[in-house]
Amino acid sequence: MERLSSRSKIVIGLVLMLSIIIMGVAGYMIIEEDGFLNALYMTVITVSTVGFGEVHKLSDGGKIFTMFLIIFSFTTYAYALTTISTHFFEGQLHFFLTGYKSKTIKKMQNHVIVCGYGRNGRQVVKELLAQGQPCIVVDSNPQVISGESENNKAIFILGDSTQDETLEKANIKFAKSLITTLPMDADNLYVVLTARALNPDMNIISRGSSGSSEKKLRMAGVDSVVMPESVGGAHMADLVTRPDIIEFLEHVSVHGEDPTMLEEIVCPDLPDKVKSKTIYEIGIRRKTGANIIGYKTADGRYILNPSPDTKVNPGSKLFVLGTPEQIVYMKKILSEKG
Repeated sequence: MERLSSRSKIVIGLVLMLSIIIMGVAGYMIIEEDGFLNALYMTVITVSTVGFGEVHKLSDGGKIFTMFLIIFSFTTYAYALTTISTHFFEGQLHFFLTGYKSKTIKKMQNHVIVCGYGRNGRQVVKELLAQGQPCIVVDSNPQVISGESENNKAIFILGDSTQDETLEKANIKFAKSLITTLPMDADNLYVVLTARALNPDMNIISRGSSGSSEKKLRMAGVDSVVMPESVGGAHMADLVTRPDIIEFLEHVSVHGEDPTMLEEIVCPDLPDKVKSKTIYEIGIRRKTGANIIGYKTADGRYILNPSPDTKVNPGSKLFVLGTPEQIVYMKKILSEKG
């Protein structure tokens, strides 16, 4: 519809310009008895207001017609030129921006693809951007894409996320994770099947609305299923039964807005000086001031509040509570450069 409307405006603009020229030529030929070339010349210099000299001294009738032609053509001629020039400029700009966006997407790696930009999708993108995570949003609503892409750090793609070509435009083969927040479970299921076929190793998170849909989504290859209604209901119940705990947890930030933040530190390769040593021997608390509140072993087991004699092995993960400075220092100790 937008493309049809734009073409219609161009047609109207061209018709108006042609009508003014025909009217001007006819007027000068009838009133001043000019030849076609002189009449066309007078029409063009009058409409364009370039200020060249007249081919001959005009009669009173010619002067009145010229004033009428200037007044009539002032708005219509300007409208026609503006419409045509705007169409071609926007077309070139769109072509440039589209090409630039495609090149940017092709270079992206370890990004997150968010399918659906409703209430849940907006919150997901907001949190991802707050944590510095690059993301690509896929939505089938043109109004959502045009309204959000101008004032958002995320990259938006218009298309059906259940189709292979749409997810391929989002460079899914090099994506780290995919989050689908579509309102219908069936649509989320199709997205999961498509995404898992294109990238078998990526982490997939899906919105679900019931226990039966959760089972089907996990069978399709979803790593995690989130049911917003259940999460919201449990949170509201906790605000009644354990309000102080909930308020305390809300003060623990995961994206650096508060002085104390919760961070996970992956230990894929450890330097020899800390490899297979205990938390106490490494001296994390003593050296950095950060607290290790959780530990995930290389085989996926979770240990809450690990004891000081817990060994830190390669491939494990630490859950740390501390200030941003403490966490940065801790990462240096656990890296090969530390």
